[in-house]
Amino acid sequence: MIEVRGLGKRYGTAVAVDDLTFDVPAGVVTAFLGRNGAGKSTTLRMVLGLDRPTSGTARVGRRPYADLPVPLRTVGALLDSGAAHPGRTARDHLRWLAASNRIPARRVDEVLDLVALGAAADRRVRGFSLGMRQRLGIAGALLGDPPVLLLDEPTNGLDAEGIRWLRGHLRDLAAQGRTVLVSSHLMGEVELTADHLLVIDRGRLLADTPLRDLLADPAGHLLRVRSPQAGRLRDLLVADGATVIAGDGGSLSVAGLPPERVSAVAAGSGVPLLELTAVERSLEDAFLALTAGGAA
Repeated sequence: MIEVRGLGKRYGTAVAVDDLTFDVPAGVVTAFLGRNGAGKSTTLRMVLGLDRPTSGTARVGRRPYADLPVPLRTVGALLDSGAAHPGRTARDHLRWLAASNRIPARRVDEVLDLVALGAAADRRVRGFSLGMRQRLGIAGALLGDPPVLLLDEPTNGLDAEGIRWLRGHLRDLAAQGRTVLVSSHLMGEVELTADHLLVIDRGRLLADTPLRDLLADPAGHLLRVRSPQAGRLRDLLVADGATVIAGDGGSLSVAGLPPERVSAVAAGSGVPLLELTAVERSLEDAFLALTAGGAA
């Protein structure tokens, strides 16, 4: 549903986005990741027609966003939770959005209740907390019941309950066959929510991959080992070709050997093991390894 081909954006001699090509598939939650200044927000703005590309194209449903006759019924977007006029009530903000896209007025109260703002519907936005403003922005994105959602840092300001609700709702929408693209810096939350990843750095695409593939340990094994004879075990494992880093409390981080071999080396020398656990690489570890050397 979202197709990006050769997309580029320059500001004078500065390159913000450099020849991006990717598709955002329907039916999964896709996370859009990158360091600060990597070009994520600029890319999202070009998809939504808010910035004009220097080169390339971005289409939603095989059409540029500007050509969509009723855009909120095709794409629900949240880029800035502060976009609502502070003097309007939450209900009035959504009512004019609905009217501008021929969305039935009854939908306004439905999405207000969905994001837990029903009780605050007639309060002016200037009195809203950051979390309430974020909920209102999410309500606006959901207003047209669109097949495509594009959200930039949607958990910003939400409490734990709100984050859990949003996570489940996005996964439910993807399970219905919708296209969901979410930009976030919260790696732990992305790991719980996303199925597919797009990673960019310095405006260029570094990865377009399922989450499970990026988390796969490239060395094959990463193990946490504890022993009352940690120093001796470390020497034995290094001699057997492992890379070993000593930790606290007699713990070792071991890479380069399968758990069966670690156990055999310890048993063969009479070294007792208190723990032998496979450790999965976190998304944060994988992301930092992938973007090593980029600007922070």
